[in-house]
Amino acid sequence: MFAFDLPPHLIAAAPCTPRDAARMLVAMPDAVHLDQHVRDLPAWLQPGDLLVTNDSKVLPVRIWATHNGVRMHMTLLAPQPQQPGRWGVLVQKARRLKHGDRVEFAPDWHATIDIEPTATGRSEIILRFDRPDTEVFAMLDEHGSMPIPPYIARTHHRPQDRHDYQTIFATHPGSVAAPTAGLHFTDALLQQLNARAVDRVSVTLHVGLGTFAPLRDPEQTRLHEEWCSITPEVGARIAAQRQAGKRVIAVGTTAARTLESAARSAVPLEQGFRGMTDLFIRAGHRFAVVDGLMTNFHLPESSLLHLVGTFWGEQRIQELYAQAILHEFRFYSFGDAMLLLPQPRAGESL
Repeated sequence: MFAFDLPPHLIAAAPCTPRDAARMLVAMPDAVHLDQHVRDLPAWLQPGDLLVTNDSKVLPVRIWATHNGVRMHMTLLAPQPQQPGRWGVLVQKARRLKHGDRVEFAPDWHATIDIEPTATGRSEIILRFDRPDTEVFAMLDEHGSMPIPPYIARTHHRPQDRHDYQTIFATHPGSVAAPTAGLHFTDALLQQLNARAVDRVSVTLHVGLGTFAPLRDPEQTRLHEEWCSITPEVGARIAAQRQAGKRVIAVGTTAARTLESAARSAVPLEQGFRGMTDLFIRAGHRFAVVDGLMTNFHLPESSLLHLVGTFWGEQRIQELYAQAILHEFRFYSFGDAMLLLPQPRAGESL
């Protein structure tokens, strides 16, 4: 399901300059517009709409380590707030590592290896640091590089990746992949949205590498866990928006997933939401908070594409993707955008 063939030249290797110059496919249930750009977003929103963005910050988690005199490449996975000092990790030459081994990243920075069984019977490698996560963040800033997706063919990382692969909203460190819909926004675009009387709030979801992985089990019902948060102030703002009958537009699948996870919790939205979510939004899900979605074009057979397909069904989304490919939209993290909007109510206009 949700499979498609993408010509390699449509995989974007870098963002547009400026970012809001990216193209934007705008779709409603009975109409599609192929000639728009992200800078046109204010014209497609209504005064009083509420944009919800993800303010998670991507960490430079790719780093070289030394183990018994051998250098190896590692990608740290986002830490969990419930387990400070402990980070999952993806490792080249993982079989060389044993429980209790020490790996060094810099003369004054090391970690101890914990190897733990998982529910699937496989072993998971954990890095145990002897310092708080805030200090690990600082060390990564000094020694690490950004986790640019592997489908962007590069022989090395560029210094500008630290800017290119970070949204303008990035505030709370914890993601190992960018919430890519937010990459399109600029200060100029935010000013235009303000002038249009479009409001904006931010939630937090720390994106894990599993977000972009293809689904291997067609019967899968839950996803890998990711940590997310909505403050009581933001929760109250969103609840008031819903009670007033006004639209909530999620910027990205991560913002949408955070909102829908909060709606499924036992706590009223006005009290905020904080914790792990493994919510898989797929066919059959009824959106409780999200009315519209701005998103990028996603990998085939990914959970992100299932979420997008939940708006109007697999066939409709496949038709939109086919048009995007035909008209050579740019795909994936640095690619173009798609805006899915509900049909205007009687008496409403853009």
